[in-house]
Amino acid sequence: MKTILSIWILLFSMVGFAQNISGKAYYESKTTVDMDNFGNREMSEQMKQQIMDRMKNFLEKTYILTFNGNESIYKEDEKLDASPGGGRGFGMMMSSFSAGVQYKNLETNQILEEREFFGKQFLVNDTITNLQWEVGKESKQIGQYLAIKATAMKQVDPNDFSMARRRRGRGRDSEKKEDEVTKDTTKVSDPFDEIEVPKQVLVTAWFTPQIPVKNGPGEYAGLPGLILEMNIDRTTILCSKIVMNPNEADAIEAPDNGKEVSRAEYNKIVKEKTEEMRQNFRNGGGRRGGGRRFGG
Repeated sequence: MKTILSIWILLFSMVGFAQNISGKAYYESKTTVDMDNFGNREMSEQMKQQIMDRMKNFLEKTYILTFNGNESIYKEDEKLDASPGGGRGFGMMMSSFSAGVQYKNLETNQILEEREFFGKQFLVNDTITNLQWEVGKESKQIGQYLAIKATAMKQVDPNDFSMARRRRGRGRDSEKKEDEVTKDTTKVSDPFDEIEVPKQVLVTAWFTPQIPVKNGPGEYAGLPGLILEMNIDRTTILCSKIVMNPNEADAIEAPDNGKEVSRAEYNKIVKEKTEEMRQNFRNGGGRRGGGRRFGG
């Protein structure tokens, strides 16, 4: 109890200091995929491993958050992609459904995201989503910083296929239906029938009041201290390094690459493209078995 009380005393004593703070936080992001649940049930272990090796560059990334008291830029620490076929198939799908450079202004509550969707550049202009954080009593040490646990439920956009998973309830009954469908060789499987996007996910964050900025990786913000660790669905984001108040701080400038659209306009574009893809499969535009090779 004394530990929690001392943390909050420290927090309130450092509020004014936040206005003059700046730094860089390096985050390691890792997303797991259950190949047994998501992939083809007839896939060999060797093939599953080959797919995981090709997906690694898209599931394990390093990001840098450059921040000051009110603004931040979050972007990937890009590395050369040495994997064969890295820019095709799964890679194209993942880049289309994940954000690029993200700029946040906590004072105006604005977030700007660079998005590339199937070869077209967009700049999504939106307000920061303020989750209803519940700050608990649990704390732990992350590096040299004391971090406090907070949780919230996040509503997931139905077009966010970065969180897609195999549809629930695909047991024996669904297997029988698949067998019935495969008897008609003129029909083409719709890959979207095999996956679903959850309506909401639990978000767990660990923030430190020792760095009193209400910021964090990606779109996340609003806690009374820098977020050092996050767990969102199958993704874990962990801060591995922090450089505070560098002598030559990087300039934080809002991005301007791409056609500016609102979140609603961008979601409409994604939805229309997704429906177009589904229609192509229904009309025979996909290959047999395409439902099990979505994005491959």
